[in-house]
Amino acid sequence: MVVGFGVVYSIAGVLGRRPGTTVVSPPGSEPGHWAGAPSAVWHDGAFWLAYRLRRPVDAGRGYANVIARSEDGYRFEPVAQVTSSQFESASLERPALAAAPDGTWRLFVSCSTEGTKHWWVEMLTAPTPEGFGAGRGRVVLPGDAVTAWKDPVVLPAGPGWGGKAADEWSMWACRHHIANPDEADRMDSWYATSVDGERWVLRRTALTPTQGTWDERGVRMTTVVPSQDGRWLALYDGRASADENWEERTGAAISVGAVPDHFEALPGGPLVSSPSLRYVSAVVTPDGEWFVYYEIAHQDGTHELQVQHLSSPGAA
Repeated sequence: MVVGFGVVYSIAGVLGRRPGTTVVSPPGSEPGHWAGAPSAVWHDGAFWLAYRLRRPVDAGRGYANVIARSEDGYRFEPVAQVTSSQFESASLERPALAAAPDGTWRLFVSCSTEGTKHWWVEMLTAPTPEGFGAGRGRVVLPGDAVTAWKDPVVLPAGPGWGGKAADEWSMWACRHHIANPDEADRMDSWYATSVDGERWVLRRTALTPTQGTWDERGVRMTTVVPSQDGRWLALYDGRASADENWEERTGAAISVGAVPDHFEALPGGPLVSSPSLRYVSAVVTPDGEWFVYYEIAHQDGTHELQVQHLSSPGAA
């Protein structure tokens, strides 16, 4: 499904403005208990979802990534889970789920190094989503003393959205500069490619903050889809200050050319101003039905995973 700008405006018209359907409730009732950071996939007639479960900072932070399946896009049944202890990680953040062209599945896990601001991305392979849950994988974005990598968006080689063929895998990963811990919340997004989904080459910065605007502190791409004019549309998280860390808002960007390696933010500010709504992940069924998953903050300090259903958005 190749899309136009009408899709962006349709999504903007519903996110945060009409009640969403709860997909996963917070794992607790106290502030800091979050369900969210989804990665959604439509594959072989079913919806697949990977998401993060989190406790407060002093109680374990991101302790699990869950993989779940649904027939209708609303009611999901968990089929597998990976944990922070499995990766010897202080915390897990947004995973990325992808169906590979050879029929196997990949799960890209964002892992935190204890006592530091460092994050790395590790990839697991399984014959089916039910096969995730044990062992370690291949580190695909290691980071270093001055760079942290997390929260990837991954599109495999193959037909892709609407039959748009891709000869190689694409990734948009969030980079944090961590040399100065007080500035480690600053972020931008990088574009990377791979011939096999395992060995990645970082190409260039894909999206950077815009000074003097609502996203000047950091940007993190969360959904990328081809546009009707031959370019690419993206949804991304942004924040204006360090105080908005963990409470970002959603904006939209368009690629400068036909290659999805360089994007510019669309003017007009965030699509959703309040409440905090982030990690938007959209999937489209073969009949043009859109299911938009996201993490939304509640006034009590919890976050939950919701979905909005849009029937042929932007068709008019």
